[in-house]
Amino acid sequence: MASYILRRILIAIPVLIGVTIFNFIIINMAPGNPVEMFIDPNTTEEQIQLRKEQLGLDDPLWMQYLRWMNNLLHGDLGFSYSTYEPVTNIILERLGPTFLLMGLALLISILIALPIGIISATKQYSQIDYLSTGASFLGISIPHFFLGLGAIYIFSLQLNLLPTGGMSTMGSESGGYDRLLHLILPVFVLATGIVGKLIRYIRASMLDVLGQDFLRTARAKGLREFVVTNKHALRNALIPIITVIGLEIPLLLGGAVITEQVFQWPGMGQLTMQAIMSRDYPTLMAINLLAAIIVLFANLLTDILYSVADPRIKYN
Repeated sequence: MASYILRRILIAIPVLIGVTIFNFIIINMAPGNPVEMFIDPNTTEEQIQLRKEQLGLDDPLWMQYLRWMNNLLHGDLGFSYSTYEPVTNIILERLGPTFLLMGLALLISILIALPIGIISATKQYSQIDYLSTGASFLGISIPHFFLGLGAIYIFSLQLNLLPTGGMSTMGSESGGYDRLLHLILPVFVLATGIVGKLIRYIRASMLDVLGQDFLRTARAKGLREFVVTNKHALRNALIPIITVIGLEIPLLLGGAVITEQVFQWPGMGQLTMQAIMSRDYPTLMAINLLAAIIVLFANLLTDILYSVADPRIKYN
């Protein structure tokens, strides 16, 4: 297993380099540049050109990329063109809130979807099955932006139960209870779509397994239905479920961009929108690099969990 993980890490290096090249080209081909975003109406053309030279934006694209890559190899992600802070510090400040939001949303989604998907499969074509199927399709279909605004309108403006956004209440001490209140709505919005997908995949995967011969043998031996379903059937149905969960990890980062913007959550999603609006190339490159690393890590973690769920899977 250790040699397999090492090989996957070595393979990931050229993949990351290719991702950075592609992202660097796309970002720099976008209309506008950072200098144009912050120039004063009275700024002369000579001053604009001087500022471009100071930022290195007048160099050829390949030279800018090699300079960025050289700094990256020395642990330097550059500085933000909009705030003039080190990009590393900005990323580290925003990672915690985003991972908290994403982690809770994924954990709650699994805890909700797993029992509902199993019950839906064991009681196929029952009222519970139809209800869970309809609810899952509804959760998948509602856009995060619309669901977030609707949740704010109902629970914050009409019922006055939860805060409209942010990570803590301004002017008050940020305690655990206050943080929990601010987490409820964004976690609910992020988890809704994930729960809908997981219920559908868990139900389908369980249905594929429930009719197999080894489960009939287990029942014939006198094992309780609970043990047959939740131990033997679920263990064999985990492979496609793990695949879906692994794919949801990078997708959560994309969903967080919209959700964090709606709820003003100070994480990576909000930082992404700010960097795009200000043409902050170094920050955008760092965010894209981090997203690529998360995708590769999620794929590696998924492969490792395959062997944990099914001991027959071996990586030589």
